[in-house]
Amino acid sequence: MPKRKLDPLPPAAFQILLSLAGEDLHGYGIMRQVAHQTGGRMRLGPGTLYSSIQSLLEEKLIEEINPNDAKDAEQDRRRVYRLSAAGRKLARNEAERLADLLRVARAKNILRGDYV
Repeated sequence: MPKRKLDPLPPAAFQILLSLAGEDLHGYGIMRQVAHQTGGRMRLGPGTLYSSIQSLLEEKLIEEINPNDAKDAEQDRRRVYRLSAAGRKLARNEAERLADLLRVARAKNILRGDYV
């Protein structure tokens, strides 16, 4: 079985999947959502964002969709992305994996507080 390109899932790719879990977004919207959901701790630059999007598209974890009502030329040019069923499953598995790591860290007194 060939190794998947996104195994292990890079943090930027995971944040993109999480940003698309709630709504379909274009690239700039994804950048803003990632910054928001990480409290500004992660800011994706264009290179990281679009190379991650390309990898996620190739693995069929997200899909490009046509915006329903493009009202102007700028909206018409924007590419809008949606989380696929496989992407949702992978994001869920990654979240569970990270939660397991946090439980171990807490049990070993490495991490304290209300993170999980």
